[in-house]
Amino acid sequence: MDKRTKKLILIIVDIILINISFYLSFYLKFDFNIPLIYLSYIAKNFIPITLIKLIIFSYLNLYKNFWRYASIEELIQILTAIFISNIIVLFYFILRRVNFPQNIYILIFIIDILFISTSRLSYRVIRRFKKKKLNSNNNIKRIMIIGAGDAGARIIREFKNNFKLNYKPVVVIDDNEKKIGQRINGIPILGKKTEIVNVVKNKSIDEIIIAIPSADKKQIRDIIDECKKTKCKITILPNMSEYIESKGSINKIRDVRIEDLLCRKEVKLKVEEISEYLKDKNILVTGGGGSIGSELCRQISKFNPKKIIILDIYENDAYNLLNEVKRKYKNIDIKIIIASIRDKQRVNEVIKDLMPDIVFHAAAHKHVPLMESNPKEAIKNNVLGTINVILAAHKYHVKRFVMMSTDKAVNPINVMGASKRLCEMYIQSINNISKTEFVAVRFGNVLGSNGSVISLFKGQISEGGPITVTHKDVTRYFMTIQEAVQLVIQAGAMALGGEIFILDMGEPIKILNLAENLIRLSGFEPYKDIPIEISGLRDGEKLYEELLLYEEEVLLTNNAKIFIAQSQFKDYELLVKEIEKLKEVTSNGSVQDIKEYLQKIVPNYDTLLIKNYRGVRRDTWRN
Repeated sequence: MDKRTKKLILIIVDIILINISFYLSFYLKFDFNIPLIYLSYIAKNFIPITLIKLIIFSYLNLYKNFWRYASIEELIQILTAIFISNIIVLFYFILRRVNFPQNIYILIFIIDILFISTSRLSYRVIRRFKKKKLNSNNNIKRIMIIGAGDAGARIIREFKNNFKLNYKPVVVIDDNEKKIGQRINGIPILGKKTEIVNVVKNKSIDEIIIAIPSADKKQIRDIIDECKKTKCKITILPNMSEYIESKGSINKIRDVRIEDLLCRKEVKLKVEEISEYLKDKNILVTGGGGSIGSELCRQISKFNPKKIIILDIYENDAYNLLNEVKRKYKNIDIKIIIASIRDKQRVNEVIKDLMPDIVFHAAAHKHVPLMESNPKEAIKNNVLGTINVILAAHKYHVKRFVMMSTDKAVNPINVMGASKRLCEMYIQSINNISKTEFVAVRFGNVLGSNGSVISLFKGQISEGGPITVTHKDVTRYFMTIQEAVQLVIQAGAMALGGEIFILDMGEPIKILNLAENLIRLSGFEPYKDIPIEISGLRDGEKLYEELLLYEEEVLLTNNAKIFIAQSQFKDYELLVKEIEKLKEVTSNGSVQDIKEYLQKIVPNYDTLLIKNYRGVRRDTWRN
């Protein structure tokens, strides 16, 4: 049934009920023996009375609400409409000099409330009856809600009102002792998070929904750790900013992700610092269609840049990003450049013609094992391609250049890490002779990026396993894509030139534990449902990643989570000569020749050393 038909039916029902209410009030007042004079008054005035009430009902939106979701707010709306309409009817009769007994108006008001509210709320009753009937025939999921706040109440109300969702809220868990023993929308609050396992067992819970959008990462992780002791599926509402943006919609409920388990608070942007340096500026993002590059474009779009220039060799990703950003920011000026950073002439043309104020350089080959067996491509793209962009930025006086680097550039034992460290050295050395402010941003593994370990594990789980972990003790630093991009943007705001920014990413995470958690979050048991196999460290792979070189000192910034690594290399002319030789070796030499020459020019690069220590301790950063 369409909206117009439903509205018409509701109006017809109201016409009937309004007039029945009026007649019934007189019948009750006069013991079912209405004087003829009053019957005459009613007959002459029933049309204007009906019109007055319908107009007020319509003005107060009684014909626009979704009555299947009717609650106390809608009841108040009905009472207000009935009260105002009856006051206007009273004044109408006073103007017409029609004298009814005063208590007649009270009776009319009471019966109107009874009839009109019943007609609306009965819709919910009928739906509830249908839902119970449907529930008796279907396999309904029994739900535990964690969080007895506004978000939890919304979820319960939505599930109760919408039987098509196939969920039945059974119990609520909350750590607030004052709430335990009470009910929220009819659902009992039975205990704290420490009682989750027992309550799940006693109440036969199928799924747990974490509904505390105000909770920080550590609180969420503690809750998830308790939930993982059950075999229930675990879902979660987003954080507070996403929750407010979605206006509390339960459509935002999602599966728990690995990033929810990062035991630290997310890094947040200092908007007041970054808005001005991006506002009304031309911004070039190389590798703009990739995981980091595309998120950079999304976040930069919030700060009203004059133009965003997306340079990428792969047109499909760039095109999809263009459409996505245009949908959200309709007035933003975006230009797509399909080009390779290896093409020096094309890179120069782009920067000369479009004159970007800021360059974010995200284009790079990043997969360690692939670059280990294809070192020529790593040098051509990561080193020579990056230098093409750097020199163009220097030549055409770009104000600021921010390069994405990696923790693998620290004391590297692989070609990919060595190539990124070489770029860090180039940036620091050219900064001494250039008007452009060159900086690098060093971060760890990015959760959810293309080709990340999470993507690999999810694919292996979907195939029934096994999950392959290279070593039982291997650990990595992790951050979300959003955090990585925020660090990059923040670094751009802080940049004076020559810095390497690093993020305090908390403690490194053991990959074996990551695999076990991902299996549990997918609804399986590690080693029982999905096996885990140790495959051995791959070529160029460290046991532990590091964030600082041996000789690097650390400086604090005004952001407690961001630090500056002070590297010592400054000799630009020497580096240019060495890179020219590296270019020749890359063109004519073997794989081994390239690795050996990289060792000559990149300090601490050792292809034979297997790193089995943590490197510089994080607790020394703040000394």
